[in-house]
Order: sequence, then C-alpha cells, then structure tokens
Amino acid sequence: MSPFGGWGMLAAFLAMLCCQGSGEKAFEGPEHLMVGSGEFQMINCTASCTDPTNLILETALNKTLLESQAQWKLFQVYNISKDEELLCSFTCAGKQEMKVFNITVFYPPKQVLLTLSHTSVAVGTLFTIECRVPAVAPLEGLTVTLLRGTEILHNQTFEETAPFPHDAVVTHHTTAHREDGHHNFSCEAQMDLRSRGGGLVHRVSDPQRLEVKEPEPNYQMVIMAIVIVLLLLFVTFVFLCFVFSEKWRRGRTGHYPVQAAWNRLRRSHRAQPL
Repeated sequence: MSPFGGWGMLAAFLAMLCCQGSGEKAFEGPEHLMVGSGEFQMINCTASCTDPTNLILETALNKTLLESQAQWKLFQVYNISKDEELLCSFTCAGKQEMKVFNITVFYPPKQVLLTLSHTSVAVGTLFTIECRVPAVAPLEGLTVTLLRGTEILHNQTFEETAPFPHDAVVTHHTTAHREDGHHNFSCEAQMDLRSRGGGLVHRVSDPQRLEVKEPEPNYQMVIMAIVIVLLLLFVTFVFLCFVFSEKWRRGRTGHYPVQAAWNRLRRSHRAQPL
C-alpha cells in the first residue's frame, strides 16, 4: 500500500465518524494524491448536499465500495499503474456536480544497493563507493547519501523530471584511512514528495564493511634501488682503478709533468760549455 494511502484511509474514517448523522459537508479528501505504482488508494466521494442522488465514482480502475452513508461513499481503488483522473459525480437539487481526484503514480525506492570496489584495501589506496537505487520515479526530489558510520561522505539530490522509472546511481571516490575499518558503510535514499502533496519515503542499504590493511613494502622499488646503488659502486670502482693504474704507470716511466720539466732543465745545464 502507498505510504500515503494509510493517511488517506485514516482521515476518511475519522471524517466519517465525525460527520455521520450531521448535515455538515463531510471530508472529501485531497484533490491531488500520490500513489505508489501497483498499489491501492482510498477515495472518499462526498456530495455537497445532504440528500444527493446518483453518487458514483467514475473510473476505469477496479474499485470496491467499502462503506456508504447518505452524503458520501468510501471506495478502494486497486492496481494503480499510471496517472489517473477520477471523477466523483452526484446530483443535488436536480443539478449534476462533480469532484476531480488527480492521482499521480510514483515509483518509490524499494531497494538501495551499496557496492564497494574493494572489500580489502591498504591504507592510502583509492577505492570507489557506488550506490544504486533501481527503478525510481520521479527522480526530482530524490536524495542519495553515502555514509561511513554516521558521517556523511557524499550526498546528491537529483533534479531530473523524467516521469518513467530510472536507476539512480551515485559514485564517490575516496582514499582508505585506518579508521575506515572500524565503521560500516551504508547508503540512504530519501524521496521527498511533499511539494506534490505526498510525503517522505526512506530506504537504507545493507551495511558494508571494509578491511583496511597496512601498506605492504614495494619490493620492486627496493630491488631497483639496490641495483642502482650497486651500479654506482661498480662505476666508482672502475674509475678509481683507472686513476690508480694511470698514476702507477706514470711513476714507472717518469712522465709526471714536474719530473719531466726538472729533467729537461738538468739536460740543458749539462749541454752548456764550462
């Protein structure tokens, strides 16, 4: 049954109790009604006079007369699957009158499905939270909220006005923290139909748990660092070997620059006559 049909039925019965046996105008019910797809609605068809004739509810929908008095009749209308216009007609003092009931069908959130891209992540890892609300309409006024415990991570209110049912999908990307493993993740869907004469419809997903682990060492990076260090040591070793080898060779042949200059100077003095 529609979440608003209960209110209509209660109001109708209260009105009937208050107005039975009186000459006052009985409760007529709201002219605009919001009804969940496939559900039923109570319609109180009330005349504007105390002794009407031909008091009927005109509709192609299946209906049942639940109770009646001289001034009103209470009907139950079944299997409402699309927007409908119902006519309550009656005759007062030879004049035919009617009252129109406009029924708008909505598709409430019956399921809220929460999905975590990972069930186990390391601290600092990016993961995705997705909430899907299947086959809802109207999307306008639907708010989807992602929660970690009682903390709001993200919320989104839809503004689309498509009358046909659509899946509402909200996606949020976040980074894993250590405290994430101590809380449940959940998703809430709330359809606000108060501006259309309805009420609030609220659904919550099953909670999901995330396992958060400490980050594992990156062995590939460690191996690369070791290889680079060893390569630098090898290059340094080769360079030092070359330097010391060159120094040893020049020492044996006397090809140091200073020594060569001294030898040239000695040879020049020897060549001069006494």
